[in-house]
Amino acid sequence: MYQSPVRLCSTPLQTVIPGLRSSSLRSPVRKVAEFKKISAPAPLFCHTVCTDSLTTGKTVTTATATGPLLPVSRTVCSMGSSTSRLYSAVAQKLSSSPAPQHEEYSEQPVHVVPIDPDDLLKECEKALLNRPARVQRAFAFPRNDKPSTPHRPIRVMQWNILAQALGEGKDNFVNCPLDALNWAERKYLILEEILMHRPDILCLQEVDHYFDTFQPILNSMGYHSSFLPKPWSPCLDVEHNNGPDGCALFFNQDRFELVDSTNMHLVAMMLKTNQVAIAQTLRCKETGRLFCVAVTHLKARSGWERFRSSQGSDLLQNLQSITEGTGIPLLICGDFNAEPTEDVYRDFATSSLNLNSAYKLLSEDGQSEPPYTTWKIRPSGESCHTLDYIWYSQHAFSVDSVLDFPTELQIGPNRLPSYNYPSDHLSLVCDFSFNDEPDRLL
Repeated sequence: MYQSPVRLCSTPLQTVIPGLRSSSLRSPVRKVAEFKKISAPAPLFCHTVCTDSLTTGKTVTTATATGPLLPVSRTVCSMGSSTSRLYSAVAQKLSSSPAPQHEEYSEQPVHVVPIDPDDLLKECEKALLNRPARVQRAFAFPRNDKPSTPHRPIRVMQWNILAQALGEGKDNFVNCPLDALNWAERKYLILEEILMHRPDILCLQEVDHYFDTFQPILNSMGYHSSFLPKPWSPCLDVEHNNGPDGCALFFNQDRFELVDSTNMHLVAMMLKTNQVAIAQTLRCKETGRLFCVAVTHLKARSGWERFRSSQGSDLLQNLQSITEGTGIPLLICGDFNAEPTEDVYRDFATSSLNLNSAYKLLSEDGQSEPPYTTWKIRPSGESCHTLDYIWYSQHAFSVDSVLDFPTELQIGPNRLPSYNYPSDHLSLVCDFSFNDEPDRLL
């Protein structure tokens, strides 16, 4: 059995520094606020303090509304070391300042030290030397007859990365050793997967390490970042949690500029729910074209099909309002927690927004979804389902390539997550190109 060189640690940020043994690791420590659920409905403001590196000590603060949270002081280890500038050390401070009437996510620019993605990928590989070889996946090219275009395709990545608190404290993956979920190494597996594919647009669910990991690192790689936590995240019920999980959306600022952004708390059956979505209108700098990208995570579990359908209808109505009268095409990424047989899937497939699911193009007839996007074993048994999708406006976009899924043999008998894959959901990656004359296809 694989033995990790790093002891399982409940502190969120004990980092493996490549080239150093864990026994010699003596990173400086900083205080960070632990999120804890309380009954007060008003959101607080989260002040994120970013440090360039452990050598500079320069900091800059930005205020962000997060939700009903209570700070409890705890100690964590900073990412990086005096010998590495790849990671920014990030801490959180919470203030009980009065909240605005509506929760808004105001992300001010922060000073970041640029990261070379190739250097970061090498750091990930070094940190994961004792892990088994990762699953190799290849791109499929469903439309070989598509004429070439002078513009680069837009690479989109959709991934439920598995919240750390849920993986360790709630999900109970019976065939996955707890040590495989050790955040000190699992974060490198997640970053490695992202770096291997270098998406232009990255949509994530179950993000509970946004402020201390994904925001500072991806900002340093040139991404704009946004995060919307669940109002009542189940992560907050887990001891030593790192805050609420939620949806995050990142885009490459070299390629796109933000035109508009909308945060949604989805409604079902006239009730506010725990599920959220982010929708952002972007302008492609190369072509000047506008499009809207959205990320969401719908209600899980069997028996909630009508609830999911209602949430999906609310999301579709919001997206129709955003794009109404403008002809702005859509890219919608999400863990819908719904098989293709559910109403919410059919609602998206038959919507007036003219949407299609990109991963259908992997099938021989181009009409069938893949057999699975998540595969896990829990005490109740084995669970193999198709729940994750990338929807696109088929009048405006063409799918150039799709990242294929690993086989059952590659995934292995213990399923997901595992020592060589960090989540119970597989990532979806597609390359899109604008159609030359989208209006003619409406």
